[in-house]
Amino acid sequence: MEPSIMVIADGTLNLLLARWQMALTLGVHIILACFGVGFPILLLAAHALALRGNAVAGELAYRWSKSFAVLFAVGAVTGTVLSFELGLLWPGFMGTWGSVIGLPFTLEGFAFFLEAIFVGIYIYGRQRLPPLVHWWTAVPIALAGIASAWFVVTANAWMNSPQGFDWDGVRPINPQPLRAMFNPAMGAQTTHMILAALMTSGFCSASYYAWRILFVADREYERLALRISLAMACAITPVQLIVGDWSAKVVAQYQPVKFAAMESHFHTESSASLLVGGVPNQQTRQIAWGLRIPYLLSFLAHGDFHQEVVGLEEFPVDVQPPVIVVHTAFQLMVACGVLLLGLALYYFHWVIFRSRRPLSSKFLYAALPSGLLSVIALEAGWVVTEVGRQPWIVQGWMKTADAVTNSDQTHIVFMATLAIYGALGIGTWITLRQLARRPLEHAGK
Repeated sequence: MEPSIMVIADGTLNLLLARWQMALTLGVHIILACFGVGFPILLLAAHALALRGNAVAGELAYRWSKSFAVLFAVGAVTGTVLSFELGLLWPGFMGTWGSVIGLPFTLEGFAFFLEAIFVGIYIYGRQRLPPLVHWWTAVPIALAGIASAWFVVTANAWMNSPQGFDWDGVRPINPQPLRAMFNPAMGAQTTHMILAALMTSGFCSASYYAWRILFVADREYERLALRISLAMACAITPVQLIVGDWSAKVVAQYQPVKFAAMESHFHTESSASLLVGGVPNQQTRQIAWGLRIPYLLSFLAHGDFHQEVVGLEEFPVDVQPPVIVVHTAFQLMVACGVLLLGLALYYFHWVIFRSRRPLSSKFLYAALPSGLLSVIALEAGWVVTEVGRQPWIVQGWMKTADAVTNSDQTHIVFMATLAIYGALGIGTWITLRQLARRPLEHAGK
């Protein structure tokens, strides 16, 4: 029986609605959060070129600052909604674990306010500050954006590898917030997420400007924006491949059941084969239509081609995540990452061997879907992270069903959230389109 059907049959509709609402709000906010991390770096690059006398880059930096302000404001709203949801939808989690893992949420608030302050200074200081000082006011925006992401993902990493407390048999005692923050999954997961944010920002921007060059206007303005966006995204992509391998090894060590679900690995074995594709059946423990690469799963998990990899058969059924969801999301993330790596290598080849020639229409068409691919990879990665931890909200210590609210008004909150996010989406789209339609002062030829 599917998990959602089981939830309704058991009468715990609250749990299903709370999960849906959290999935919706987190799925929207994570994209905006990525722009909060990556877009300031693009803005700094364009502004730096403007300081060297490039008028087109100055125009680009000015218009990007307007777009970033819109995305930042909407991201502030969606982030605030998420913070309220932790208390409204998951009171068991915050009530039990707040003293252990509340610190990074507090520090994230400070990072957010610092970022907001300097966003205001940067935007309103354009004509009021010396050019170099104005550029420096954008640096705290970038640093605070990265810090904000680091603090939030640190808290999520703790949910995957909890530490920093003692247990009295009922609840945590003797909280150690710093030890909780610097948990075993922190390094790999925060690095993986921050790099994903840079990739998403860069590729989404590149995709937009590739479309403009092909179908709207081919000017120096669009070409410069495309080059800056691609430079960041393509430089990060190969690094992300290495960090992804690190992250997989951390998951294999601290969340072996999640790792087994990611790979649809049902049976414990040495020299385990890596499954590419495939449709798993969790009841029969069979795989349909998959391609197996010998020894590679053992290497991915432990850096040793002959090491034993624990299978799902070692874990009780009631603590196994939904394998088909986790495996499909993981395969989708990897597939998108491989395609983006191919685009990055294509771009590097062009820069090295054809640097004096403009990017061809063939490359521009290849770059068109890069933004969508980066967003799909981002969302799929978070599905792996969150669904792969189920049924736990804190791995091994508290189940999600024990943390959810017992309110009978969850459906009202869910419908209100749908309405608010729909309005936010429409408003954001209209505002960004109006900004994009404003005439350029310096576009180049």
